[in-house]
Amino acid sequence: MDSQRLRTTVVSPEPIRAYLRSHISLCQAASVKHPRRGRQDLQRREPPAWRIGEAAPRNAGHPITSGCCQPSRHFRRPPISTERAQSWAYSEDFLTEDDSLLAARRRAAEFGCGAVSVGTGSALRMLAAGVQAEAVVEIGTGAGVSGLWLLGGMRPTGVLTTIDVESAYQQAARNEFLAAGIPSARTRLIAGRALDVLPRMADGAYDLVFVDADPLEAAEYVEQALRMLRRGGLVAVAHALWHDKVADPARRDDVTVTMRELGRTMRSHDELITALLPIGDGLLTAVKK
Repeated sequence: MDSQRLRTTVVSPEPIRAYLRSHISLCQAASVKHPRRGRQDLQRREPPAWRIGEAAPRNAGHPITSGCCQPSRHFRRPPISTERAQSWAYSEDFLTEDDSLLAARRRAAEFGCGAVSVGTGSALRMLAAGVQAEAVVEIGTGAGVSGLWLLGGMRPTGVLTTIDVESAYQQAARNEFLAAGIPSARTRLIAGRALDVLPRMADGAYDLVFVDADPLEAAEYVEQALRMLRRGGLVAVAHALWHDKVADPARRDDVTVTMRELGRTMRSHDELITALLPIGDGLLTAVKK
């Protein structure tokens, strides 16, 4: 019986040839030179770029490795769709500003000092409320837009200390705070260079530090903020995506490189739990362990 099977195998080789032709063609299609390494090599290939938020089909890989492709940390994202851009715009304007915030935003436009977006402001208010902030430091007062958002999330007795090198901005912010009904005892405005003021502030005494000043000095601001924050306190840095340049490694101007390196440093910091929020111009946030 065994010899008969052997003769049958030798005399009728077509099934083997058909299998080999199929196997070789599959390997060639995958650009694999050695058939025996095909499965291993294909597992190292990047998986298809499925739509964001959608699970890859179980058998969507190459026929040799169907069901075997694993997610890669080099996962290739598809281009941003029109729908996704609309969703981001919808999220950014999900909340509306009251009259006080609108007035402060108009004043910021008059001064040309810029202001956080509605999405960024609402995130700051939520973060302040989340840590039940009693003591907050803001680096970069502007005309008071971000300060009003922060005060809206702080405890009723909380005090906002806000620092800016431009005294004219601070006077405008003070007027906006008073117009919004914020008691003067709840705000402390300090005119001066932040790197001269921050070292004089107490260690571990603050719940939240918001950085929205000279981006080239942002890393130094964060260093001071980590000293000033209590355990469980939070630091937030505006412009973390710097006009959508940070994500592009080809962009090498000073500000872009500074913000990119700051994100990497905070991401790998042992004492921080970090998240980068794609709102406004990017909001880099971290909780101090």
